[in-house]
Amino acid sequence: MDAEQSEERIERARRDIEEARSEIGRRVVGQSAMVDGLLMALLAGGHALIEGVPGLAKTLAVKTLAEVLDAQFKRIQFTPDLLPADLIGTMIYRQQTGEFVARKGPIFANIVLADEINRAPAKVQSALLEAMQERQVTIGETTFPLEAPFFVLATQNPIEHEGTYQLPEAQLDRFLMKILVTYPDREGELAVLRRMGVEREIPVRRLLTPGHLAELQAVVSGVKVDERIEEYIVGIVAASRERNRSEHSFARYVEYGASTRASIYLYRCAKVRALFDGRGYVLPDDVKDVAPSVLRHRVILSYEAESEELSADEVIRRILQTVPVP
Repeated sequence: MDAEQSEERIERARRDIEEARSEIGRRVVGQSAMVDGLLMALLAGGHALIEGVPGLAKTLAVKTLAEVLDAQFKRIQFTPDLLPADLIGTMIYRQQTGEFVARKGPIFANIVLADEINRAPAKVQSALLEAMQERQVTIGETTFPLEAPFFVLATQNPIEHEGTYQLPEAQLDRFLMKILVTYPDREGELAVLRRMGVEREIPVRRLLTPGHLAELQAVVSGVKVDERIEEYIVGIVAASRERNRSEHSFARYVEYGASTRASIYLYRCAKVRALFDGRGYVLPDDVKDVAPSVLRHRVILSYEAESEELSADEVIRRILQTVPVP
């Protein structure tokens, strides 16, 4: 493919992404950062954890994304009494044939919304872990592959802790990014009021098929990353594991740094960020822009950070200030 064809392909992909973003915005107002994060997760081929207080359109955004993608959507309300079989399915006995057959659970969908994921106990979360990482589910003695595309978009409430179970680091690491959803500004909230004040259904067009999504992901794969940018990405992740407190003041705020998986996801997300701007190459600013979303749930803060009320985003900002930019 020559340079001109490549540029046309990238520009076409940018327009498709912008059209999808605009269509989702017909329903979801004032949450452009969340919408961009969801689209980025889809294009980078990973799962997303969405954190925000109730009433900020998290569920609406995921449902609308599934409609625009023209994909099968399932919503699972996580509760303390949820069982793994409620999620993945179980074997049932058919009296007519005398055989056990698999009854598949709601995990068998293209986009799965795990609502309030931290309300489910560990055994349910471990069942979800296999699906997220291996993209397959084991029911009885049979393993079933999950049809592509398969994305888990999970939500959790940051202010309510009663009756919740903290997600283990192994599961958090499976999420490509953690999206923080905040309140819209006054203008955005006013737009929400005027659009949603009267309860009505706002239709959206089905713009992206699973096949079209695969094409966009292929374009993302073709975005070029210079060797110096690759070294910059690895440098950021490696800095999060730095233990030398005398040379790096931020090190005392980090108990455990990000895993190697963070480097891979930071690399992928930077490519998507470049594509959002219609570029076929990654800039350092692309890496900086996506670093908080990719790292904030992977950097485990120390007691000192908590005592000084430092957030993961603030520690990541200090890391980015330390690592030399190519």
